[in-house]
Amino acid sequence: MTKVTVTAQSIFYLCPTKTEYMEILGYISALLIGLSLGLTGSGGSILTVPILVYLIGLNPVLATSYSLFVVGVTSAVGGVRFFRQGLVSFKTVLTFGLPSLLTIYFTRLYVVPALPQTFFEIHTLVVTKEVFLMVLFSLLMVMASLSMIRSGFFLSWQGFSSRRLSLLLTFLEAVFVGLVSGLVGAGGGFLIIPALVLLLRLDMKMAVGTSLVLIASNSLIGFLGDLGHYPIDWAFLLSFSSLAVLGIFVGAGIAHKVDSQRLKKNFGWFVLAMGLFIILKEFFL
Repeated sequence: MTKVTVTAQSIFYLCPTKTEYMEILGYISALLIGLSLGLTGSGGSILTVPILVYLIGLNPVLATSYSLFVVGVTSAVGGVRFFRQGLVSFKTVLTFGLPSLLTIYFTRLYVVPALPQTFFEIHTLVVTKEVFLMVLFSLLMVMASLSMIRSGFFLSWQGFSSRRLSLLLTFLEAVFVGLVSGLVGAGGGFLIIPALVLLLRLDMKMAVGTSLVLIASNSLIGFLGDLGHYPIDWAFLLSFSSLAVLGIFVGAGIAHKVDSQRLKKNFGWFVLAMGLFIILKEFFL
């Protein structure tokens, strides 16, 4: 019989390090991204960049690139569910999608690589490209949280509801969504849905399904603009995305058992706290 000797040193090497614990938590969080999307139909993708930066340890610029792929894949899976129910307007996908697709592609291809490494310095405060993107993303999180906490928050602008359909406003909104999504690597569903309801007169369910298709196409096209600019760890990216997709199916399977509106509101408070935490961390912690 072989004698096995266990020493304190061997136990130390078997125990995960702090970095490994953070990575494990990051992979678990990938499930939560999909779970939120499956339960509430939105919101989970807004956490992708913070998870990739603070748990996985990626550079913020690379994290926005990886986020586009993860968000694109998970939104595509969610969009298929709505398509099967006939809740996707492909006419709107073309009307809104083409300007946003072109904008996000060129934003990732030209604008993000051209951003200066250092924006400005004030005494000990140095705002780098990474800090700028994280703060911009945190502001997006705050806005997204408001739309979840106060249902219809961005649909309450009565000035838009009485206007006739405006192709110019639709075009400008699509370009803005493409620019924001390209810069921060998020889907921007909370910006797309109000535009589809108020400007293109879609009902809410159709707007959600169409939004998922738009987010999927925007994100994946934006990711294509990154190829060649950044090294892509495909093994990690595919495994992380697979966990997020698995979370969607789990969330969809139990969605009928929970109060999705209450869950969405509580998740909104969590996203708000995360957004404020990022601002504090980048400037003060």
